[in-house]
Amino acid sequence: MILTGLALGAVLGWVMQRGRFCVTGMIRDIFLNKTWRGFTALLIVIAVHAVGLAALTTAGVITPEYKPFAPLAVVLGGLLFGMGIVLAGGCASGTWYRSAEGLIGSWLALVFYAGSAAAMKGGSLAALNEGLRSWKLPITTVHASLGISVWWLVIPFALGVAFLARRFLAQEAQAPKMATLKPKKTGLAHLLAEKPWHFYPTAAIVGALGVLAWPLSAATGRNDGLGITSPSSNLSKFLISGEDTVDWGVMLVLGLLVGAFFAAKASGEFRLRVPSAEQAVRSVIGGVLMGVGASAAGGCTVGNGMVQTSLFSYQGWVALLFISIGIGIAAKLWLKPTDAVPGQASSPRDSQPTVQPTAQPTGQNAGQAQSTPRDAQSAAELNAMAEQLGFHTTGTLLLDRKTPAADNAAVGGTAAKSDLELVGDRTYKLDTLGAVCPFPLVDAKAAMADLEVGDSLKIDFDCTQATDAIPRWAATDGHEVTNFEQTNDAGWTITIKKGS
Repeated sequence: MILTGLALGAVLGWVMQRGRFCVTGMIRDIFLNKTWRGFTALLIVIAVHAVGLAALTTAGVITPEYKPFAPLAVVLGGLLFGMGIVLAGGCASGTWYRSAEGLIGSWLALVFYAGSAAAMKGGSLAALNEGLRSWKLPITTVHASLGISVWWLVIPFALGVAFLARRFLAQEAQAPKMATLKPKKTGLAHLLAEKPWHFYPTAAIVGALGVLAWPLSAATGRNDGLGITSPSSNLSKFLISGEDTVDWGVMLVLGLLVGAFFAAKASGEFRLRVPSAEQAVRSVIGGVLMGVGASAAGGCTVGNGMVQTSLFSYQGWVALLFISIGIGIAAKLWLKPTDAVPGQASSPRDSQPTVQPTAQPTGQNAGQAQSTPRDAQSAAELNAMAEQLGFHTTGTLLLDRKTPAADNAAVGGTAAKSDLELVGDRTYKLDTLGAVCPFPLVDAKAAMADLEVGDSLKIDFDCTQATDAIPRWAATDGHEVTNFEQTNDAGWTITIKKGS
């Protein structure tokens, strides 16, 4: 019976990969792009979950168990988890399916996420986890506290989410049409394995799969639905010591990996991508914060943010609130444009890297980090060797993220147009290959702000989420996309002409 977990996980992995479904980006867009469009997709998952689980509970098919609310653990754990997923570049489920896309940085995050969760759940950090969760309040769910049926919460919530979704869809229909990639397939193959799925249908499918997951899991003796943290922890323990058995939840996350891999291969979005040294460190730290935070909070963006919220537990909604706050803090601290937005070539074949002179900087260049020709040559040789092996690393100038203070002291604002590589008549190149989302969009906005109306920006990127985020931003801000194409597996280029 546990094979049903593998099958459902494979479908879930395919759906999430094709829909670019990641809660990190949904919440992050509230702070970076000032839009609730993505967050509404999460609400759709919760609403579908809520209706389905309430129906199954009323019919006696499932009997959810509720743990007493541990406020300190949930608040602190939610904050740590929210900050961790920004550093890692994806939430728990997002890290699993991005690993299947070939992002080695996600592999690092996944290993340290699963390992730190195992340490919190019976390992070396168990005392910390127990201490945080020792203070408990005798409350579990909102409807239990009010003494009402859960349907009094489910129905108004579902109607409210439907209203929000309808509103955003209407706005989308009236907005300028965004550029899309030219299809290479037709019919069902195009819909399933090439065309990126819209957020809202994807969310509805994820919610439906979550409802189905509960009775399938309960049939094996696991009284729970979708979950990522505990299964990841159990898998880690099994691989290292053989202590835990492989249950339905473990099969679920393994299936998610398999399904996402086949989806990425079918859509030409799989390629091994080596992170920069800085992103590798961020992935490790982010993975640790994810494992510690999710274990303390009692779940991740799936277990808490989708399942517990749909059960209207205090744990779920408080955890989601503080995960969101953690994401907002991390976005403010770390999601800055690249220091000297590069027009740097991705390999020596393209063109010579742009480097700063080795002379002592003065004037407006004071305070900027300098790169020597020898440094650039070494980086170019390293990139060339990596590409021959099928990898791609981030360019050296792409590593240093600026702070507002350093930015103002160095160049008084966004990167100067002269820092970009001129590749045509009033056309400048921005190379973001190797940068994880949302940095391609963050850097594109910073570079475009310095261009004049009529100038064009050619952006090379290999972040799958940016295939939607960048053209959507261009359409929203009134810029014209003059070219948008896939250059290779998990590689794209888009040229945007600045509008008035």
